[in-house]
Amino acid sequence: MRELNASLITETVARLCVEANRNPPEDVCAALHQAASSEPFAPARDILDILVRNEGIARRENMPICQDTGMAIVFADVGQEVHIVGDFEAAVHEGVRRGYVDGLLRKSVVADPLRRVNTKDNTPAIIHTRLVPGDKLTLTVAPKGFGSENMSRLAMLTPAAGVAGVKAFVLETVRLAGANPCPPMVLGVGIGGDFEQVAEMAKRALMVPLNESNPDPFYADLEQELLAAVNQTGIGPQGFGGKTTCLGLHILQKPTHIAGLPVAVNVSCHVTRHATEVL
Repeated sequence: MRELNASLITETVARLCVEANRNPPEDVCAALHQAASSEPFAPARDILDILVRNEGIARRENMPICQDTGMAIVFADVGQEVHIVGDFEAAVHEGVRRGYVDGLLRKSVVADPLRRVNTKDNTPAIIHTRLVPGDKLTLTVAPKGFGSENMSRLAMLTPAAGVAGVKAFVLETVRLAGANPCPPMVLGVGIGGDFEQVAEMAKRALMVPLNESNPDPFYADLEQELLAAVNQTGIGPQGFGGKTTCLGLHILQKPTHIAGLPVAVNVSCHVTRHATEVL
């Protein structure tokens, strides 16, 4: 049994909060650069060039890439051979507090959804924990702005809706979102499970590298078909038109009940932020 002190978790989460907000993942940056070089519509290309320059400035000047530094979403894969010395959840929340306060990141969390009083340190975080084999702890911090999160949707379709129903729901979600999530967007799609699992799958799908495909050829083909259909909507970068509405789309799927077909779409902006460290 390997022991891991909770203080190390706090230090790591604090660092990842800052890193994720300043340095988008390489695959996302590469997709954005590729889109800027291949977009044929001049106004859309100009917008993409601005987004590429903005990403470079953030990295070079160690500044947040977006003023909305998001609500901190923390994914923790905890090895079953790891013993955490201390309070795990308290350590994560303290890491978020330090990251956002010391890193001079915008604090966007309110303590109550209706009374709307800001917590002033961006806590609490939203924590998703999984028990996995091994003696490692993998932490991913994924700050999520709500310009895109507000555009995300979930539907409890019936099995009769089938693949056509899933496609229609994804495209309807994109059209309803329009320019609101600061496209070109990244889409995470969850299919199956139940009400809460499908939403988490959609969020986790945003962490899949954009240059990877679903290991199941059926879903890999569906990813490509949906990505092409989304880019044919003509929404384009920041809603200016063009062929670059979405940089990437991934599907995660799970078994479900015979009477259900849950589908969730988590919409992310062109800076789908996340940073990971293995302890």
